[in-house]
Amino acid sequence: MALSRLQINHVRNLQQVSLEDLQQVNVFFGRNGSGKTSVLESIHLLGMARSFRGNSIKSVITHGENDCTVFGLVTPPLSSSAAGAALPLGVRRNIAGEVQIRVNGKTVRTVAELVEHFPVQVITADSFELLAGSPGARRQYLDWGVFHVEHRFFSQWQRFQRCIKQRNKLLRRGKISGQELDVWTRDLTDSGEAINNFRKDYFGFLKPRFSEIMFRLAPSLTALELRFRQGWDKQLSYEEALKSCASADLEQGYTHVGPQRADLRVMYDGHLASETLSRGQQKLVVSGLKLAQGELMSEMGKGKCTYLIDDLSSELDQQHSQLVCALLASMEAQVFITCVHLQDIETVWPETRELAMFHVEQGAVQRYSPL
Repeated sequence: MALSRLQINHVRNLQQVSLEDLQQVNVFFGRNGSGKTSVLESIHLLGMARSFRGNSIKSVITHGENDCTVFGLVTPPLSSSAAGAALPLGVRRNIAGEVQIRVNGKTVRTVAELVEHFPVQVITADSFELLAGSPGARRQYLDWGVFHVEHRFFSQWQRFQRCIKQRNKLLRRGKISGQELDVWTRDLTDSGEAINNFRKDYFGFLKPRFSEIMFRLAPSLTALELRFRQGWDKQLSYEEALKSCASADLEQGYTHVGPQRADLRVMYDGHLASETLSRGQQKLVVSGLKLAQGELMSEMGKGKCTYLIDDLSSELDQQHSQLVCALLASMEAQVFITCVHLQDIETVWPETRELAMFHVEQGAVQRYSPL
């Protein structure tokens, strides 16, 4: 689905913004601090019910206001002739952290019911966390992809979270019966194996797609390799791994092995890419990861992925910016992209694509038509 209409109320310095007739490629340009990134943040709120700039919703809501609201209208892909009714989406967040989500005029209870209608991928300066940050960020990236292509994943993920929370609670208690612990260990084993199998299946699709995209973006980086670590010895079943760590679990009060310890590593010539590649090369790798995942989501999920790209030209030279833009254009996905100067994007986007342009200044967003 593509976003054709967007209304923003009280998101940072965007008091009231209404955008109509959004196109396949939408460029927002203006000075730093004008509100460009906040437009992307609003679209992310619409798709994920949260910001990509931190966990505190208070900083997202305009100072002095109690809540923020984003409304959007999504339609069949702009490049498609497919018929279908437009789908209204709405998200409201208040300073207490409460969230209200509406899909097609009806209130839904979970974010999972929202995200399947409007999948988004974000490429920002913070996306470097995929390479240099904690394994948690990479697990989140991996699971986001699995969620969109395997409908059974989310229920197993929820089950695993309940089981490991309860098992760790029992382990911290100290003196517990082996029978009581075994009940939660059995459930943990079943859900953990299921999650791991879903992840491995997805990784089997992601790895070659990432390699294909990186060959187009940076053919000189032939030594790049994507590796999946499941969180325990791959020679053992999860049940066997849990048994081998049972004493350590009881002694230290938590579960040592499992999907909660999984990681996705990008290696270059046998070393971590985050430690060997330049900043610009790392941004290319992050872009490759996001584009590869977005392609799989579009092909194996329910619809095309929407890309939110903040300041592409930062740390990428013109040549590599052109390569990223050419890939995005070939995917025929909807793109929202920011820059300081309009020519930063005009000079790197394929000439065959018409750009919808918007000037952002002090929280006001105006459609721009060149003379």
